[in-house]
Amino acid sequence: MAVKWVTREGAKVDRVACPWLIQRFVDPKAQFLFVPPHEVDAVAAREGAIPFDVKGAKLGHRGQECSFDAIVHDYKISDPAVVELAKIVRAADVASQRALVPEGAGLELLADGFRRTSKDDHENLARQFFVYDALYAALRARLEGPRA
Repeated sequence: MAVKWVTREGAKVDRVACPWLIQRFVDPKAQFLFVPPHEVDAVAAREGAIPFDVKGAKLGHRGQECSFDAIVHDYKISDPAVVELAKIVRAADVASQRALVPEGAGLELLADGFRRTSKDDHENLARQFFVYDALYAALRARLEGPRA
């Protein structure tokens, strides 16, 4: 049985990056619920879902870090490319971290565009997962260095 995860509707950066991370590194069968912010706690209780990227959630922003960082830490994801991707997500999602890495500005702009052109959050995830797959692959290649 797939674990359910719940967050606020209107996903942009962190609320798309987190489901990508969860499905790729935590639970490939995870199901995601997007609800109005004031319904997250009730839906989490009713559905037995794990809340994320919502005020008060264990898997939420922590100081200068975003929810993606919280999942990386709590689920002990040590893949170097994921650690680098976390910096990009943080730069795109947290205003005070915009200058952390230059890729963050591009990711924030793409995320906003996908959100605006998708019919709902599930279509948004499906469309943006390709972006995260590509970023992850590029970061892995960068870290592995040139091939002989």
